[in-house]
Amino acid sequence: MNANLKTAIQASLKAGDVIMQVYDTAFNVELKDDKSPLTEADKKANDVINSFLISTEIPIISEENKQTDYEVRKTWNTCWIVDPVDGTKEFIKRNGEFTVNIALVTEGKPVLGVIYVPAVKTLYYADVANKEGFKVVLEDHNTSLEYILEHAKALYPKNANSNPVQVVGSRSHMSQDTLDFVETLKGNGREVEIVSKGSSLKFCLVAEGNADVYPRFAPTMEWDTAAGQAICNAVGVEVISKETNSSLLYNKANLLNPYFLVNP
Repeated sequence: MNANLKTAIQASLKAGDVIMQVYDTAFNVELKDDKSPLTEADKKANDVINSFLISTEIPIISEENKQTDYEVRKTWNTCWIVDPVDGTKEFIKRNGEFTVNIALVTEGKPVLGVIYVPAVKTLYYADVANKEGFKVVLEDHNTSLEYILEHAKALYPKNANSNPVQVVGSRSHMSQDTLDFVETLKGNGREVEIVSKGSSLKFCLVAEGNADVYPRFAPTMEWDTAAGQAICNAVGVEVISKETNSSLLYNKANLLNPYFLVNP
């Protein structure tokens, strides 16, 4: 296994451990400048992940770090992109659908990705160059790499043209662009089933064959998507920008993503 992937896995598991320690307490919720929620879990997980990744001497873009000016970032050929707790709103709701996201990006493209779901101790990881993505359910957050390698199962997306088409979206509210996308599918004679999940688990649904397509026609940041894109790309699923009609790119001047479509 790639050494950086090992480091990212270890960082994600340790972060998951500290996240669940907070999850089981009466934690406080703050609001950041953009009105998004922040908890002690975000801060503690970020500290843990930074402590692992700093040893790689690769620069880090994390939602909870002070962002480095683009004049410096644009010189980075390779960087980590991290969301210590993706789905903080899900964390606050205590529904378990929150993740630790860690990706390694080279020349704007995700090459390694880790998504850890600490509430159910489920780990997804992928190496894009080797075209391998895996899922493993762990016994605890301190599981060894040996156990992970022995018990991991390869991810396989669904075959095209399934019916009904399983579309990743919200059961309660979808943007008009997403509703239009669904109506287009129906207009082509397809039945549509909406599959709902929080955080970066939406990418995992497609990568592991539990959904066909994930249209994201609402704002996301690079740390929301980099790890999920790595996992999808490793198993042959594309993450296509609606602006450029090509793969989402990372370490951009503006860390806000365009709308995109996740599709085998």
